[in-house]
Amino acid sequence: MTRFLVKDTAKHVGEKVKVQGWVNVRRVHGKIVFIDLRDKSGVLQLVFIPSNKEAYEAAEKIRPEWVIEAVGQIVKRPANMVNDKIETGQVEMPVEELKVLSEAETLPLSIEGDGYDIGEEVRMKYRYLDLRRERMKNNLIARHKAIKFFRDFLDKEEFIEIETPMLTKSTPEGSRDFVVPSRLNPGTFYALPQSPQQYKQLLQVAGFEKYFQIARCLRDEDARGNRQFEHTQLDMEMSFVNQEDVMSLIERMMITFVKALYPEKTIQEIPFPRMTYKEAMEKYNSDKPDIRKDKNDKNLLAFLWVVDFPFFEKTDEGGWTFTHNPFSAPQPKFMEDLMAKKNIADILTAQYDIVLNGVEAGGGSIRNHNPEALEKVFEIMGYKKERIQENFGHMLQAFKFGTPPHGGIALGLDRDLSILLNEPDIREVIAFPKTGDGRDFMMQAPSEIDKKQLEELHIKIDLPKAKKANKK
Repeated sequence: MTRFLVKDTAKHVGEKVKVQGWVNVRRVHGKIVFIDLRDKSGVLQLVFIPSNKEAYEAAEKIRPEWVIEAVGQIVKRPANMVNDKIETGQVEMPVEELKVLSEAETLPLSIEGDGYDIGEEVRMKYRYLDLRRERMKNNLIARHKAIKFFRDFLDKEEFIEIETPMLTKSTPEGSRDFVVPSRLNPGTFYALPQSPQQYKQLLQVAGFEKYFQIARCLRDEDARGNRQFEHTQLDMEMSFVNQEDVMSLIERMMITFVKALYPEKTIQEIPFPRMTYKEAMEKYNSDKPDIRKDKNDKNLLAFLWVVDFPFFEKTDEGGWTFTHNPFSAPQPKFMEDLMAKKNIADILTAQYDIVLNGVEAGGGSIRNHNPEALEKVFEIMGYKKERIQENFGHMLQAFKFGTPPHGGIALGLDRDLSILLNEPDIREVIAFPKTGDGRDFMMQAPSEIDKKQLEELHIKIDLPKAKKANKK
């Protein structure tokens, strides 16, 4: 007999069907046993009566979260028992056959309610149970729908989805890299990508013109509140575009996205307002200001473009570093200053950030596709020619073979979804997140590895004294 999803049972009144799922609730009224069966699609009330002795006796042993299979005829509920709050509230199943597929121990955490009151370590350790709660299930379904929307939208705009490598080269791009030792090339290391930045630009050199990817990005950052070592971004790059082209596309996509999937939300202002970096800092002392007119309105979305960022900023050591991305282009009127390496503090970049309710929802720029100009950026940052060639020689060489002007943007899926779903933290929209300090209590990671593995990788561990003392 074919299994029916719970949500479909209401369409088959009078038919005998088979359902499978988890015991959501078990309760007894007089001599009748009721079990609410839960699967991914909803909840169905099962009814056990003493006259069906075998199924009834089996039901008396059933406990919450056991996985069971039930067979019976779908019937309409008595009028006074109808539950209009659920999709199957008009029907129920008097069970003729019951089979236990898996028993469950008492859960170490409650999956009733929203779970906000449960400690992070417990929720992360038993994340596979935490995900059973309705709120978490709905969040991941919302994530799926968002990604599907973006894929469909960009496909219609003639973008091509292309995957880029997870093992790449360590280059200075802002955050620390996660590094991976190479067993076959002792003493050398791969790096996990902080973003697909270089690859997506190389795809423009390759002539694909419109690229996107649901990209995994990994950054070895210090513990900070609403961040994760790994996050997901909607990554895009386009050829033969200017800043207005990119911003116009993204604005149209986000307006369509909100209207399609979050019709209860109100966008405060369309078209999205714009503000220079200088204006934002002077008025709000932030480059991602929250411009909502009513910050208590959970359904109000205040999008904002912040533009005209300075290209460089001073380091603690007195040198120069990029503010956003070393591959960004200066605004055209500042190209002469860049090439001459003068008036560095005044150079503005073709960088644009999209802000949502005071959070950086995404950022991008028109890129520097001139190899000589790109080299000047690294020279301003104090890189010697040898280091420039070692870290970025592949980019400089690629740009010598006919490179179209190009630009792009990356939107933070985790951040943006947490705002749209009114969640306090990006962990609530990620299936298996880490804790705030980067630990995985479920998998017990990070962890030590076998001595043989270290020997194969030609790696010796030199632990700090404090760490050694703790291990004894």
